Amino acid sequence: MSSNYKLNHTDSLGNGDATSLRSNPENAFSDLNSLAQSEKAVEELLIQQTPMQASDDHLIEFSEALRTVAKALRGSAEGKALAQAEAAEWKRRYELERSKNLDLLRQAPLNEEANSMEMDHIAKSPRLHVPENGKSARYALERICAHEVLQDCEPNSPIGSNNKLKRKASFKLSWGCKGQANDQHKKDIVSFESGNITTADRSSKQISLTWETSPQNVLIFTKPKSTSVQVLSVEMVRWLREQKGLNVYVEPRVKAELLSESSSFDFVQTWEDDKEISLLHPKVDLVITLGGDGTVLWAASMFKGPVPPIVPFSMGSLGFMTPFHSEQYRECLEAVLKGPLSITLRHRLQCHIIRDKARHDYETEENMLVLNEVTIDRGITSFLTNLECYCDNSFVTCVQGDGLILSTTSGSTAYSLAAGGSMVHPQVPGILFTPICPHSLSFRPLILPDHVTVRVQVPFNSRSSAWVSFDGKGRKQLEAGDALVCSMAPWPVSTACQVESTNDFLRSIHDGLHWNLRKTQSSDGPRET
Repeated sequence: MSSNYKLNHTDSLGNGDATSLRSNPENAFSDLNSLAQSEKAVEELLIQQTPMQASDDHLIEFSEALRTVAKALRGSAEGKALAQAEAAEWKRRYELERSKNLDLLRQAPLNEEANSMEMDHIAKSPRLHVPENGKSARYALERICAHEVLQDCEPNSPIGSNNKLKRKASFKLSWGCKGQANDQHKKDIVSFESGNITTADRSSKQISLTWETSPQNVLIFTKPKSTSVQVLSVEMVRWLREQKGLNVYVEPRVKAELLSESSSFDFVQTWEDDKEISLLHPKVDLVITLGGDGTVLWAASMFKGPVPPIVPFSMGSLGFMTPFHSEQYRECLEAVLKGPLSITLRHRLQCHIIRDKARHDYETEENMLVLNEVTIDRGITSFLTNLECYCDNSFVTCVQGDGLILSTTSGSTAYSLAAGGSMVHPQVPGILFTPICPHSLSFRPLILPDHVTVRVQVPFNSRSSAWVSFDGKGRKQLEAGDALVCSMAPWPVSTACQVESTNDFLRSIHDGLHWNLRKTQSSDGPRET
């Protein structure tokens, strides 16, 4: 069953113009007709006055003034016609996008009972507990904690054809509130008693994963062209197979390296094309990465929907998402496979481009999922970028500078931080709005709530095009009239913690950035009396 998402896409007009357009679309055309008639009347008056121009200086001045008025009326009519055409085009695109998303929503599970009936004959998914308030289906679509039910691989599929297991390992997540474990996810509950607004216990400070069935299939991603990583991968694959009895999947490149090391690694499984990659999630219970943050980004990009839990080992130059040390990989994996383990839910953005040349609903480009950030920049041109930004149906600003970064909170320690953005805890739900070298000293970064949809459009009067990249890859050009639409994806990336989420985050900025590291002030000096 495919996962669904809800995308709030709005047109680029202000509320007043859009409302008037929807209420009476013929008003603009009637205004244009009246302008045309006025211009025609001016031209006739000019023709009638022509014979008298040579004899009367006042009439000559008057005719020149009338010509100026006619020119102004013509320019106004053309400008209004252009604005009307652009507004109609954006309204058409909005309706097409809305229709497509409604079709996707109709395919979603209606309630939790429908999901539980299907669980008898399909694989169990990561089970997240949501409030039983009758709105769990809507909550699953709008929030990141969604039930995802996945079909098993086909019996004759290349991946897992030698695997006798029919179900992937299932697990549950529990939220601890005020130090106490609680299997029921607790949202913020607002109460109004005696004229006072209060909130109950907030959602957890830590999430714990507990295996309900033992994991059997492990997928390993490695940093390429690294001797130390290659040596460790050989040792780890052999240990996982011989000591833990797990089925091991690797990339085609890694399998070739293992077979060149020894023919005894023929038990390792891999894939051959993109179609087989889509079958990874229904079979893989756990993902292991050997490298830095870039390896984690690469592993997450392989999953276009739900992502299995990731255990990241630090073997790169800098890592904010890799808390585990490779030297103790046996102890770490023993604890992870046994459970329970603390995890960090890292939010992702889903983005897609709407081309100005698109004339049909399905001409919009495919969704891109990013774990760090999506960047819009000016490319190699010397002109400033000119980007119109909208948040839901509200105009945000017009970016004039080197570009704009839309970042997740996990990406707050990456490009956004270098551009002047704030560091944010990865489990804080939000979208970072960070300009790159803006042409205004008052343009400061923003943090937007996670439920909004952000649209960035290249206006028609822009001097140059812009370029967009997704986690540093898939660079695409945005021409005048093209728009990038971003919202929070319903499939987070869960990474295992060495201690717990906050401890790992603080340790990463201390060790990776040497945050606020300075020599302690000497005590032998003047003191307050």
